[in-house]
Amino acid sequence: MAEGQVTFTKHPHGCLMLFPRPEWLEFRERIAQMPMNAQWWKRIFLGNAMDAEMDGTGRLLVSPELRQAAGLTKEVVLLGMGNHFELWDKATYEAREAQAMQEEMPAAFQDFVF
Repeated sequence: MAEGQVTFTKHPHGCLMLFPRPEWLEFRERIAQMPMNAQWWKRIFLGNAMDAEMDGTGRLLVSPELRQAAGLTKEVVLLGMGNHFELWDKATYEAREAQAMQEEMPAAFQDFVF
């Protein structure tokens, strides 16, 4: 169980990924095993990782470096993504979502039943 222990790191789409600690440890191992031609992505994911613990009221402190990297301002959006969460600046997320909704749905979803 994560017991309030989480890890933040950068996401290539401009948000932060937030992992419960056990999920982070698995993700970290998978990234560490990537070949040398993925060295920069290893640096991005592993080199920017920061551990955090929830306080008594369930709040998390995001470091200034990661807040700046994701352009986080006052309002944020937290999305559940299966084994991790994404933390977005609200305005950035809304703009990206609106753009995606105007584009054609990816082929992977063509036969998906909603």
